[in-house]
Amino acid sequence: MDITTLSNDLKHMIPELILALGAMSAVLAGAFMGAKSSKWISYFCVLLLLAAGYAAVRCAPLEPVEIFRSSLIIDNFGGFAKLIIALTSAAAVLLSIDYLTERKIDKPEYPVLAVLAVLGMYIMASAHDLIAIYMGVELQSLALYVLASYARDSAKSTEAGLKYFVLGALSSGILLYGASLIYGFTGSVNFTNIGNSALNNPSVGLTFGMVFVLSGLAFKMSVAPFHMWTPDVYEGSPTPSTAFFAAAPKMAAAILLARFCFDAFGDVPNLWKDIIAIMAVLSMFVGAIFALQQTNVKRLFAYSSIANMGYALVAIAAGREHGATALLLFVSIYAISSVGLFGVLLSMRDNEGKALEKLSDFSGLSKQRPMLALALTVLLFSIAGIPPLAGFFGKFEVFIAAVNGQVVPLALVLVIASVISAFYYLRIIKIVWFDEAKKSIAGGLATTRFSVAGTTLVLAALTPFIGLLYAAAKLGGNFIK
Repeated sequence: MDITTLSNDLKHMIPELILALGAMSAVLAGAFMGAKSSKWISYFCVLLLLAAGYAAVRCAPLEPVEIFRSSLIIDNFGGFAKLIIALTSAAAVLLSIDYLTERKIDKPEYPVLAVLAVLGMYIMASAHDLIAIYMGVELQSLALYVLASYARDSAKSTEAGLKYFVLGALSSGILLYGASLIYGFTGSVNFTNIGNSALNNPSVGLTFGMVFVLSGLAFKMSVAPFHMWTPDVYEGSPTPSTAFFAAAPKMAAAILLARFCFDAFGDVPNLWKDIIAIMAVLSMFVGAIFALQQTNVKRLFAYSSIANMGYALVAIAAGREHGATALLLFVSIYAISSVGLFGVLLSMRDNEGKALEKLSDFSGLSKQRPMLALALTVLLFSIAGIPPLAGFFGKFEVFIAAVNGQVVPLALVLVIASVISAFYYLRIIKIVWFDEAKKSIAGGLATTRFSVAGTTLVLAALTPFIGLLYAAAKLGGNFIK
């Protein structure tokens, strides 16, 4: 690779360079300034994430561009995803500032780990070969393991980090084994070459390799039957970490799974479509049914995320032509809503200053904190897909994609699972608005209230301007290779 080619390739990597160089600068600042710098480094990392999101949109070319010998692809599909990843990650870092300070675990490493995780997600969103997949997934995962166990004095947090690490390492091994099979039977790690081999020289070994890679990516996306880590990690992790897990990594994993299916095996959908459909059905029903039994709100949201990732799989099963736009629109709205939901959790304390995590703790919230109750209701209705909120349009687009993509049974399952899911969302709303208060609920932290208000306003603003968001998602979906 000559210097001209390298400089041209780096020109398309400005968002990733911002994150990498910014993270290294933050590490050095933290090393010299100590723990007292944690708040300022957090704000610096928020600015880094916003700058990277802006750069991802500005640097997206009119036509897809393959760089670094086709290991990465830069297009509007990835650019749209990177913007949402950056925005939701910045909100999660903001939510963490006062939370970590209050618990005396505020260190400069926390926001830096979040930035490094986002760097991995950016690589995932642009991956165009098997090596790039593994690099992006591992860079993201290693940072997330630490964020899950960040509250070292908490047994639950330590347990969450350990479970996440062990099961995550297993899934990475499965992914690597699948990648080795694909390379062995095709002689290439590039998606285009893999696609040509799958079309012209199909083999059982290649199919097995594809299944293993799909399984590894399904774990990162927390879809059934690879969801077993999700409830424990959501419950045990510090709440800002859970807010982060619920949004940006899900977006990155969904985009990567779509790229793998559409770019590497897009010409042979019969190899993967049934597998995606089975995981979608399992995820929708497992998430919806098990959520009905939960009394801990973080575990409930964990199962809710499993169901929602099932809806995202429906969009992927609909195929590249119909599903790409639906996937971008649905997952972006879900990610924004999820950050807001966990922001609401962080906005409340009981009389003893403890976080509220049981459903019964929210009894009578509307009488004590009416604005928080309203924000929670808007966010829950959006995720449930109640019109005219933004979440409805995301689910509706997935439904239409499933019909147009000739996977009508999945569209029907989506409707049934959505109806089941509405029960536990309405259950929370009933507790908030109609049950008698069982304890006094104190106000939250300044940055948390700001983030909750901002997220709710964004969702409210998306409703009348949903056409603009759809147009942006359509632009991204049209340019997937």
